[in-house]
Amino acid sequence: MKKKKARKIFFISKLLLFMVFMAGFFMIMSDRFKIYTNLTYDIGKNRSVPAVHLVSKYVPEVTEVKVASTFSEVLQYAESNPVQFMGTMTGYGPDCEGCTGLVSCPPRQNVRNGNIYFEDSEYGKTRILAGDKSIPCGTIIEVSGINNYDNFYGIVLDRGGVIKGTLFDLLFPSERESSPFGRVKASYKIVRWGW
Repeated sequence: MKKKKARKIFFISKLLLFMVFMAGFFMIMSDRFKIYTNLTYDIGKNRSVPAVHLVSKYVPEVTEVKVASTFSEVLQYAESNPVQFMGTMTGYGPDCEGCTGLVSCPPRQNVRNGNIYFEDSEYGKTRILAGDKSIPCGTIIEVSGINNYDNFYGIVLDRGGVIKGTLFDLLFPSERESSPFGRVKASYKIVRWGW
């Protein structure tokens, strides 16, 4: 009788130990794939309306920046790693032919008032970019290597009919002000993939 009771206690203690181990394991794993929220607002309006977006952050343990030589590699790496690549940048204004003055991505910021920035809660004041439709809205890109420009962060909030692959369009207050910018080579690093 004592042997049965001892076996039962031994079995229950092993079962409890296993359950504690599994609970800890799932807590650690759930934190690794945590979905964060990012509070953003339109700084172009007098009264900003908060909008909550889901943010896909890179796993903190992955610090390697992938270098891509083709746009398909950019798309392959960018969802799970920061990725660096070369491309081209042009400029545009909200009054360009076919432009509505509103950016394509939510929160559909009105840029006809000359506001070329978006206030991101994680990266601060970022320049608005138009990017390829394969790059999700809210993607943050560090832009460097442009003459007469310091490195800056841009956010993909707009689209364009001719904006494909590694070509990005930088928003200026007007089409006239974008003309001198021309078409330049730039180095890009995607540091956040979408909201």
